[in-house]
Amino acid sequence: MRVAAVLVAWALSLAAAAADKFEWRHHTNEEIEQILTNVYRRCPNVTNVYELSERSVRGVPLFVIEFSSKPGRHQKFKPEFKYIGNMHGNEVLGRELLLKLADYMCDAYLAGDEEIVDLIQSTRIHIMPSMNPDGWQLAYDTGCQHYLRGRSNNNSIDLNRNFPNLDRIVFGNEQAHIDHNNHLLDMVDRLTEPIQPETKAVMRWIMKVPFVLSANLHGGDLVANYPYDESRSGQETGEYTSSPDDETFRHLALSYSTRHSNMSRSDRRGCLQLDGKEGYNFGRQGGITNGAAWYSVEGGMQDFNYLSSNDFEITLELGCDKCPSIDRLEHEWNQNKKALIHFMWQAHLGIKGEVVDAVSGEPLVNSVIHVKNVTDGQSTEINHDITSVHNGDYYRLLTPGTYEVTASHPGHIPETIPVKVFPQEDRQEAQRVDFRLMPINVGIDHLLLNDKDYESDQSYDEMVRNQVNYMKKYVQNMLRPHRSHFRAKRLARPLELRTHKRS
Repeated sequence: MRVAAVLVAWALSLAAAAADKFEWRHHTNEEIEQILTNVYRRCPNVTNVYELSERSVRGVPLFVIEFSSKPGRHQKFKPEFKYIGNMHGNEVLGRELLLKLADYMCDAYLAGDEEIVDLIQSTRIHIMPSMNPDGWQLAYDTGCQHYLRGRSNNNSIDLNRNFPNLDRIVFGNEQAHIDHNNHLLDMVDRLTEPIQPETKAVMRWIMKVPFVLSANLHGGDLVANYPYDESRSGQETGEYTSSPDDETFRHLALSYSTRHSNMSRSDRRGCLQLDGKEGYNFGRQGGITNGAAWYSVEGGMQDFNYLSSNDFEITLELGCDKCPSIDRLEHEWNQNKKALIHFMWQAHLGIKGEVVDAVSGEPLVNSVIHVKNVTDGQSTEINHDITSVHNGDYYRLLTPGTYEVTASHPGHIPETIPVKVFPQEDRQEAQRVDFRLMPINVGIDHLLLNDKDYESDQSYDEMVRNQVNYMKKYVQNMLRPHRSHFRAKRLARPLELRTHKRS
């Protein structure tokens, strides 16, 4: 009997292993949960499977798998990263690549692969294979070959045109010479159309998790696309519309395109267009493009991330064929594997640190981090600030160069630190730059006791007068460039958007 029991257990274990083995095919919506759950069962110590707050129009859960050394919570000094696939339901390659990525990362972690182990230990990674399961179902049911069928959700809304249009707010601020380019969601006062449940779920996700870097995976061309996606003038094509972080975004896009087997090749052919003509070969420009220079997108997810939160997002167009045949899926994985992994490491680009009260040591949440680029003698304000998060920790993506980084917080004296950012080595975490901000109410006494710029023969009244002027200058410098940012604390409230009721 014991031998029989052992044989049965052995047979069951083989069957379970076979069931867990990833198979290249177009997986159904039900199979997404099964695959992610299987990954969790194999790697329970470093994964967590959850669904977003809203389901699709047809009630399908939006599942996410997380990889982290401590799944389920934000960890100080560990940046948060996300991949989203299948936003357009008929663009299915990203969906399959992300399912395989989750499977691969678990296997590699169990095998002791140093790169994957280091990545999971130093980064919190979220992977959502499908944002639009309803659109996928329609595309799949109708043969997955029509260029548009299944693109939208079940309310016939293109999800990548459904986010609040923060570009128009920031462009309006620019015209009015208002220096406010980030965390703009609280300035939304109207919507052009109802926010769809899939969109609302992702918006709440963005507001809840302090993402540093992300990418959404599309299909129909082969290029890495970066902000801004909408043109300043409203011109539909051909208008390069740069963001304040244009240099960093170009680096991020190139970090993917140059690790892809084909994306940056200048001798490859362009994708066929609807009119049958060959399109532009983006490989001639390194496999990257500014979004608005390609064509203008209003209400896109990419720009929403950048302008509503600390998150830098790019869009990855993974190939000409939106719905590749099953026999090509593994080939596409091999084309994208290195790029997918390398791009996650870019969450460690630049600097990170904490902002705390210099007296109490308490973390200063929602402190503003402002950067000036002084590389090679220039003096360029990067007018896109980020904020510290849960534990006073912050993450600022920057390319190699020399910068002046200023942290400010209401009621505290700002601090500026010169920083040299070096080229990132493989598997290297961001440089640590911490800030200790002195409260204004104790700052004068602190300066009187410690400032060595004043001669000892000054009278006490002269010292006080000079130090008060010194403090005024500090406070003015704090308020002038960052006045609008003192509203940042309000972003912690739950997301509430006015939407039209459905008739």
